[in-house]
Amino acid sequence: MFPERFSNLPAYAFPRLRALLDHHEPGLAAGDEVVHMTIGEPKHAFPDWVSGIISENAAGFNKYPPNDGTPELQGAIADWLKRRFGAEVDPAHQVMALNGTREGLYNAAMALCPETKNGETPIVLTPNPFYQVYMIAAISVGAEAHFVNATAASGHLPDFTTLPTEVLDRTSIAYMCSPSNPQGAVATDAFWRDLIALGEKHDFQIFADECYSEIYRDAAPVGALKVAQDMGADPERVVVFHSLSKRSNLPGLRSGFVAGGPESIKRIKQLRAYSGAPLPLPLQRVAEKAWADDHHADENRALYQEKYRIADEVFSNVQGYQGPEAGFFLWLPVDDGEEAALKLWKETGVRVLPGAYLSKDTDQGNPGKEYIRVAMVAPKDEMQRGLEKIRDCLFA
Repeated sequence: MFPERFSNLPAYAFPRLRALLDHHEPGLAAGDEVVHMTIGEPKHAFPDWVSGIISENAAGFNKYPPNDGTPELQGAIADWLKRRFGAEVDPAHQVMALNGTREGLYNAAMALCPETKNGETPIVLTPNPFYQVYMIAAISVGAEAHFVNATAASGHLPDFTTLPTEVLDRTSIAYMCSPSNPQGAVATDAFWRDLIALGEKHDFQIFADECYSEIYRDAAPVGALKVAQDMGADPERVVVFHSLSKRSNLPGLRSGFVAGGPESIKRIKQLRAYSGAPLPLPLQRVAEKAWADDHHADENRALYQEKYRIADEVFSNVQGYQGPEAGFFLWLPVDDGEEAALKLWKETGVRVLPGAYLSKDTDQGNPGKEYIRVAMVAPKDEMQRGLEKIRDCLFA
């Protein structure tokens, strides 16, 4: 009665966490409160002009919104890609607005993954650890998800160049997240060139999840689309995904975009016409302003850079600590992630996520098992208090 391909899915990370922690009382001292450091939901203030734009355009809720994004929104996105990365795109044919980037990461596979590759079941490559939608997208299109471990030895980035030819020849899509979630590692120009060259040689597309690209410590991450253009790669080779959730502290706006070659975007738009949920018009007006304005993103980045400084100070004497290059997670090494998360909850009331809940077991092991992920999204003082409790509980 129900599709078998979904019958053996592992539990999603947060239900697993609740099952691990919630039947234990948090170890709170008198006057303390639980410190939530599990979910990557930005807590900084969103721009003060957001509410005004929604109010001014409220009549737009009485209309069906443009399916692919207003021309003004598509134009603002194209201008931002040029301003930020130097990438050139046609706003009308190479950009589509998304109702949250997760929608795009999923539906792009639905629209672009073929039924077979070289006569066999196609493979979808995904980093390990990974954003869970990559795996579900692969399963949904009848492809085989192939997990490529990202470890400290590989700079917390997956090394796709080590994969055997028989895997690469069956590959249709490679998901790549940079800056990476959860490790905060950044793919260099050379990394992207190597991956794009593999895509050219073995004829697969690269889905570049760049949702954390505007939160970084020092140097701004390079963009995969610009690297592909500089290489003269097939214009359809790279499809990029961006979001206002992290850049603009607007996770509830559910606004992002996908950009790529005109044929890829045409196919994604066609699927959206049948099955998608376009962003309401007043929210598209907010997104137009958000992509056109860099000042608020610069201010937001400065807040996270201060949080990096605090984390570096708190964990300065912890062996193996490596602060993130970008993003807003700490990827802290421990003996066992589940045991550490449970100990932390029972003794301090701090909630963190075991790294194994974000990764899969492979023949080379589970690259998340000996880590916990810590979200640095809470107000600065609360975040520092949580980090100090983690240090004192797990690393003293």
